[in-house]
Amino acid sequence: MQVFVTGASGHIASAVIPELVAAGHEVLGLARSDASAAAVEALGAKVHRGSLDELEGLKEAAAAADGVIHLAFKHDEVQTRNFAAAIAADLRAKEAMAEALAGTGKPFIGVSGTLALALGGLEGTGTEADTPGTGPQADGENAVIALAERGIRSSVVRLPPTVHSFLDHRGYVPALIGIARARGRAGYPGDGANRWPAVHTLDAARLFRLAVESAPPGSRLHAVADEGVPFREIARTIGRQLGMPAVSIPAEEAESYFGFLAMFVSLDNPASSALTRALLGWQPEQPGLLDDLGQDHYYLAES
Repeated sequence: MQVFVTGASGHIASAVIPELVAAGHEVLGLARSDASAAAVEALGAKVHRGSLDELEGLKEAAAAADGVIHLAFKHDEVQTRNFAAAIAADLRAKEAMAEALAGTGKPFIGVSGTLALALGGLEGTGTEADTPGTGPQADGENAVIALAERGIRSSVVRLPPTVHSFLDHRGYVPALIGIARARGRAGYPGDGANRWPAVHTLDAARLFRLAVESAPPGSRLHAVADEGVPFREIARTIGRQLGMPAVSIPAEEAESYFGFLAMFVSLDNPASSALTRALLGWQPEQPGLLDDLGQDHYYLAES
């Protein structure tokens, strides 16, 4: 297959592209800049120059491909809390590529997050059968699932908030480490009993490959290895590695300590991947979150 990958120079794509190439697929990666293009080529992919805002270019690349893995997102807008603008741009890009794929039966793999379930009010362990309802992130996920009705083999991979590995330089884990360094203590919200699921980047990449190869239309998939790690254990592991205490951050101080992460850190978000494993035969093989956090790679340079 020739697979068009957006967000091709990002964290997840840095593992997805080599995974696809090793399995014999050809990859065309979207890149906005010369630096991104060089990074994409180094991963073994050909380059399509453009951005999420260049809709005709997205449509052209999708039409020429045998499938699409859509990983690009305007994360800078999220950090400035302009989430609605990021979602709107994402929906426009999805629709442009969907126009090119409609009626072909080709795969379109989108990405969402398990946190969408917690933000939607779900209590307990989330599964692939749970739907996020409505809201900005839910709208993006539901739009991909709905593509199945237009003759597209669409599926969504829900990623945990912690996708961890030596490839992770800008995700939630580096952000938490950077905050701890800046504050001189590793914080957790309240009693820190709320749980976050996690997956290693390389395991997530393998699931994206399996999805583009064989996921049934309308599938929701969970890239979850650790079902739920207590947040205080994440903070304690970071604290041990940095030689500083792990401390509770009261709710009234969460904004000043966690910054843009404050709206997420207190969410309880355990999630299962049992249905995904049964459907596609996916099995995580890499180290879990706490083991990975105990390695040096996250702490060798300032995050």
